Amino acid sequence: LLSYLSFLYRYFRWWYKKTRIEKKSAFIDLLCAVPLQQIYGCPLGGIGGGTITRGWRGEFCRWQLNPGIYHYETVIADQFTVCLRCKGQTVYQQVLSVERPSTLQGWNWGYCGHYAFYHALYPRAWMVYELPGQNVVLTCRQVSPVIPHDYKDSSLPVGVFIWEVENGRDEDVDVSIMFSLQNGTGTKEDRSGGHWNEPFAFEKEGERVAGVLLHHCTRVNPFTLAISAREKAGTGVTHLTAFNPAGSGREVWQDLLQDGRLDSPAGESRPTEKGEVTAAAVCASCRVPAQGHRTLELALAWDMPRVHFGSKEKLHFRRYTRFFGSGGDAAPALSHHALTHYKEWERKIEAWQKPILENSQLPSWYKSALFNELYFMTDGGTIWVELPPDCCAEDLRGPAGAGLSHLLPVLREYGRFAYLEGQEYRMYNTYDVHFYASFALVMLWPKLQISLQYDIAVTVVNEDVQPRQYLMCGQTAQVKLKNVVPHDIGDPGDEPWQRVNAYLMHDTADWKDLNLKFVLQVYRDYCLTQDSVYLRDMWPVCQAVMESELKFDTDNDGLIENGGFADQTYDAWVVNGASAYCGGLWLAAVCMMCKMAEVLGDAEIQQKYTDILGKGKEAFERMLWNGKYYNYDSSGSDTSSSIMSDQCAGQWFLGACGLDQGEFEVFPKSHVVSALKTIFEKNVMSFAGGTMGAVNGMRPNGVPDTSSVQSDEVWIGVVYALAATMIQEGLVDEGFHTAEGCYRTVWERLGMAFQTPEAYREKKVYRSLAYMRPLSIWSMQLALERRASQAPAPMQSPQVPIHP
Repeated sequence: LLSYLSFLYRYFRWWYKKTRIEKKSAFIDLLCAVPLQQIYGCPLGGIGGGTITRGWRGEFCRWQLNPGIYHYETVIADQFTVCLRCKGQTVYQQVLSVERPSTLQGWNWGYCGHYAFYHALYPRAWMVYELPGQNVVLTCRQVSPVIPHDYKDSSLPVGVFIWEVENGRDEDVDVSIMFSLQNGTGTKEDRSGGHWNEPFAFEKEGERVAGVLLHHCTRVNPFTLAISAREKAGTGVTHLTAFNPAGSGREVWQDLLQDGRLDSPAGESRPTEKGEVTAAAVCASCRVPAQGHRTLELALAWDMPRVHFGSKEKLHFRRYTRFFGSGGDAAPALSHHALTHYKEWERKIEAWQKPILENSQLPSWYKSALFNELYFMTDGGTIWVELPPDCCAEDLRGPAGAGLSHLLPVLREYGRFAYLEGQEYRMYNTYDVHFYASFALVMLWPKLQISLQYDIAVTVVNEDVQPRQYLMCGQTAQVKLKNVVPHDIGDPGDEPWQRVNAYLMHDTADWKDLNLKFVLQVYRDYCLTQDSVYLRDMWPVCQAVMESELKFDTDNDGLIENGGFADQTYDAWVVNGASAYCGGLWLAAVCMMCKMAEVLGDAEIQQKYTDILGKGKEAFERMLWNGKYYNYDSSGSDTSSSIMSDQCAGQWFLGACGLDQGEFEVFPKSHVVSALKTIFEKNVMSFAGGTMGAVNGMRPNGVPDTSSVQSDEVWIGVVYALAATMIQEGLVDEGFHTAEGCYRTVWERLGMAFQTPEAYREKKVYRSLAYMRPLSIWSMQLALERRASQAPAPMQSPQVPIHP
């Protein structure tokens, strides 16, 4: 209790200085959690250019344009409005929103939600409006360019809205869709003055797009928003350059009501005064024949090409500037590209998703979870930047990274990628968590995973000797030791990549899992990509981190020991001595060292780790196996016999690489299956009636382990990894049942769509909304694909010489 109170005192002092004196955000804010709003739908935008999230009721309600910084504001002026005209008369005009706001009261609000339906399958969403009494149905299909193995269009900050209009009447109907947007994101900066709008038209290769640019002229990270529509035969596009979204909006409403079009004034608007807000609108119109169907195409783009993080020290250029320039004038071209390429994007998205969606053996909830959890790939505060043109290898590698021969070519070709641990946990590329989430990246954008790994490798071989105090223990240590994997690559409020380890809770140099997770990912990446150059470059780094890790084998029995504190990803769950989690990861990493040494023809290292593996396997079984499962740890404490849901994490990675049988079998197959069955019986079925996934820790008597704040939580990303392990070991039904509990809890019972948290408890307590780890669901897909192929992984890989 005393140590806990000491931690709270240290944390509060640090928090007060950070948030109240320095006016910055805390890397983890334990005092001001983001409140749960059960409103979110599918985000807009590609990877690393910022995101704008729409709610399932159509509102624009979550904004992340500045990298890693979130604003949870519903901007009421950001709306779609429909106007229907028959025989030259407007017969129906309605904002497609259920809201009844205090502003823009000259508009017709309060659409009846009974006549609207929402569906999302990321990166697309559908909103269906059955206009009451009109015999007209509108379907808005929302598309973002999130396309596996695409490293160009997937970076674009755009979203497209395709409005399908079905006319069930026996007469023609003129249909207009007006898209209105405020200049800004709903924050106080919208009133800072100097913002202005201007109409634009962009024509290329016979295709013309028109709309309005909204220039948001902030001192740091200025940007331009663009609303637009595609002109084509039978479709007219009109606009309103500026209106006051804080007023009644009557002039906008009457303009549209009069003839289903907007006035389209020429010229730019005047800059706003301080305290003033401005907005704009674009309108697409067409005639829909009786019993006919037509399509209207609109787009939203945003152009913030050059970004500073919080420290404002370095200027970064987003990935899409490689293709559209960094001058801040790309919004028209982005809009045009989106409206003329979205059909191609959809073909690729459908080709990717169709085999899974049409597989009748897969449950519907799984298909939803698999694709919709990918929202975090773009909406995880994600940033994807280019290397500066004048950057050289020495700038990247630092003084100790000379061995990374392909660091510069990889980063130059594919850029640098980072995403937050969570929208509330503001640390980029948190590595102990990325270990789980990385399956999504390596399976869908493998070059980004390899780029990320090169960045981690650079930090491994360098150090940061600056001292600082850690909040949990109160002790002072240097920020980063050499040959140790960092916890993260920095805080968006500081300078990521340049200053790593934003995490201040523990000194992670003594964590037992980070180094191992690097080695495991290196071989897993090689296994899935067959990139031998990457393997060769990473091999010396793997040797360095494993050599560093060996110091944790204090009794030389081939098995590392935990240090009697929370020294791994479960950073509030104390572990002492040999442990199932870290010991299992260690043995899996040792096994992969043997395999990599074999592939690279390094007989000396292969023999070294083969010897360690032999000793370590014997020690692991002797100290932790109890006949049914592996004990939490070997300390002999009251909770050392707890059943940990994540005890087979090492086996999970081995199985994903085909190193779980024959000469490479680390954990006896019968023991793995017995442990998984015990977890299913106790952690899954004896917890919440088997309906909420697997609790992290369970006592042998079927009562959750309450020895720490994390042992009686369910971690969704861990559950998906556990389910993948079950599938790998042939327990397919058990795997699906286990994972389904998390999906039903998060997406249905708790209403946490597109904000899956790190953790929840049985009684609806949750922690850390919108978290990275649940991307591990893609390891379930890998396990299913491996199982379906029935082709065992090749045991003899081709040799790759260490020196090319």
